[in-house]
Amino acid sequence: MMIKTVEEFLEEFISEDLVLAVLSGCRKKDLPSRVRIRPVELKGKIFYQASETRGTKAIHTNYGRDKLLEYMNQCLKDGYSQLQIQGRRMDGSLLVSKKGKHTIKVKPHPEKKAVKILSHNRVKRYILPEGRPVPFLIDLGVMNPEGKIHAASFDKYKQINRFLEFIEDILPKLSREREITIVDFGCGKSYLTFAMYYFLRELRGYDVNIIGLDLKADVIENCSRLAAAYGYEKLHFCQGDIAGFEGLEKVDMVVTLHACDKATDYALAKAVQWDAQVILSVPCCQHELNGMIENGLLSPVLKYGILKERMSALLTDGIRANLLESKGYSVQILEFIDMEHTPKNLLIRAVKTGKEKPVKKLEEMTEALHAKLTLEKLLYPQGMPAEKEV
Repeated sequence: MMIKTVEEFLEEFISEDLVLAVLSGCRKKDLPSRVRIRPVELKGKIFYQASETRGTKAIHTNYGRDKLLEYMNQCLKDGYSQLQIQGRRMDGSLLVSKKGKHTIKVKPHPEKKAVKILSHNRVKRYILPEGRPVPFLIDLGVMNPEGKIHAASFDKYKQINRFLEFIEDILPKLSREREITIVDFGCGKSYLTFAMYYFLRELRGYDVNIIGLDLKADVIENCSRLAAAYGYEKLHFCQGDIAGFEGLEKVDMVVTLHACDKATDYALAKAVQWDAQVILSVPCCQHELNGMIENGLLSPVLKYGILKERMSALLTDGIRANLLESKGYSVQILEFIDMEHTPKNLLIRAVKTGKEKPVKKLEEMTEALHAKLTLEKLLYPQGMPAEKEV
């Protein structure tokens, strides 16, 4: 199919076959960082709901098809550099360069089942809706056999669905033409590992092979038993540590949730080594920088232990994000779950673009803070480039 203009692209994809559209990469700070568009039913008619992400808030607006086409055209003119669209019969991507040049790609795929259009109301709609029994959520104690969420597990239920929303955003980056390999480092009881498999394979039809890794033998044994019971033939669990994990040459997505301290660095380094297309990481216990950070200008603040600890954690994840950008990833730091549930609520989402960013300013900052993290040592064992900027 030959689509040459933005107008033709939008006309083709904004239809009853639309599953999800995502506008991102905005070059203007005063505009929403991301816009998600999906069809909704309102008073018996189909509309399109645009959810604009502003900071940690989402603002929802419903459009008819013509108004939506005007809105999306304007967004692309205003500075959004990327539009990814999933449809029932094909997926598409539209990239806009700084000079306004458009690159359009369209990829047909086997027709998906008709997407159930969500009724528009004030009730939060989850990817795994309450009332629909899901075997692994029942066995993991999140819901009862009738699909009702246990009150004590509702935060976990929200976390699972929030995580699946992050994955839903990056689906256009995952191939439908071959098996996708995903590694979940530090999978623990594997709520999210099972959710990934169920969502990607059972609900979205991707050919995935998922490997969960954890140090605890009893946890791995239980997860393996459950995977076999559900008939999840391509969901595997292994015992071991992240730093020593070997045996794979290519991995498409790496997930690391609450891997403690330097374990996150080893997981991120593995992802870069594998040239992973997507990385989703929720760091935890960022102690390393806290033990080395030193700066005369900041010393009046760093003398307070709790402030030093929190600053070290934020700086650690900022440095990690910049190091991933230097290796050709587009990186976002997003809120995973509400602060009231846990202070460890930041998620690093990195998508491979191949466009490496300079490290000079990062190197200047880390030197000023005496902050040479494990991830830097793993990615740049000979030191960050001094003259040639990558």
